[in-house]
Amino acid sequence: MPSATREDLPTIDVAIIGGGIGGLSAAIALSALPNLSVRLFERHSELTEYGAGISVAENSWKVLELLGAADSLTGAPTVPGAKRNGYTGEIVLPEPGIPRKRGPTRVRRTRLQSVLGAQVPEGVIKFNKKLDGTDTTADLVVGADGIRSVARQSLFPDHTLSYTGNTSFRTLCSAASLRHIPDFSLQTSWWFGVGGHIYMSPVDDPSHPDAKFEFSCRSGLEAEVDGKTVSWGIPASNEKVLSRYKDYDPRVVEALSQVREGDWKEFALFSGPCIENITGWDKVVLIGDASHPLAGAFGSGAAFAMQDGWIIARAVEHARSSSAPVAEALRVFDSIRSPYYQKMYAFRESQKPLLQKVRQDKIENFDDTLRARMSQTGLAGKRPEGWMDWIYKNDIEQVWEDYVKSEKEKEELN
Repeated sequence: MPSATREDLPTIDVAIIGGGIGGLSAAIALSALPNLSVRLFERHSELTEYGAGISVAENSWKVLELLGAADSLTGAPTVPGAKRNGYTGEIVLPEPGIPRKRGPTRVRRTRLQSVLGAQVPEGVIKFNKKLDGTDTTADLVVGADGIRSVARQSLFPDHTLSYTGNTSFRTLCSAASLRHIPDFSLQTSWWFGVGGHIYMSPVDDPSHPDAKFEFSCRSGLEAEVDGKTVSWGIPASNEKVLSRYKDYDPRVVEALSQVREGDWKEFALFSGPCIENITGWDKVVLIGDASHPLAGAFGSGAAFAMQDGWIIARAVEHARSSSAPVAEALRVFDSIRSPYYQKMYAFRESQKPLLQKVRQDKIENFDDTLRARMSQTGLAGKRPEGWMDWIYKNDIEQVWEDYVKSEKEKEELN
């Protein structure tokens, strides 16, 4: 099996739809291959990322290294941390750990997008491209256009999204504005209450001149309202957010009160059923949220998107090395990533009983209920060392090497 891409092959045109984390990663990896003409179509006039912070665990750091962007990314370690009773502030589950380079980190979403964008060759990104009447052709289309993917809808018109019943209110505020609050920790923490929780974390090194602190407030008590329950960030008033958490620990209420009016964004969380195959028409592939609309169930969406972007490049390189068509590259990609996402959906399904219990919480005896939950291993409970390594420590380079090895062994048997 040839190990390098043949440079005498004709050029193939690649169109990437969406300039988010997945699209940029695909653009970086595919642009590094010979005889590929790569264009990324982004609807905005510049790279734009919504949200607040984003998690970067070992799985993310590994693929960032492969994309050449790891050294430029900075953030704040998320260990040590704690899970607390939102009303009393009592720690119900400490999360010890020693901060280390390229360990679990929280970063600004905009910063992650910026360091990836810096690695994309000049001229690849085409801005202001959203159903503007432009005609183009491509041999390979990469649908990286998010949870409300037009590419996915084109491939699978019967696939639908539904509101999960959860809404997230997110923002970044000045860390300095919180330092006056007595006994308020600026470390990563979760504060749990009935029907929701608040995740807090620094996203910058404390020495940063404008260090930011993230609030991500989850509410499972928001009714769906036609035309207003949407997945993109819409403005939310301070009053709206604070009203959901007014009974929390006074330190939390004071911290939330420091957010400037107009800085909150509201995101309704949607999900859709598992897609059996995430390619189509022998020339279209879905990556990132477009391929697995799971409403951020694992807090590792950035890693999944970057891994997808890197693997599609490896699959194209692999197919081209034997003069195989784009369809073969898509088969390779799908054989690696679809089973991974199917496993993710199956695991999520196994967690439903515990997650459903969360919705039944009552304020009476809440501390006992919370402590009992935190004694159980699960997405809504404790996460011991080694649990979920197949996600958080997934080495995508090793995954690729294992695939190549297995294919070689099959050839030798034949």
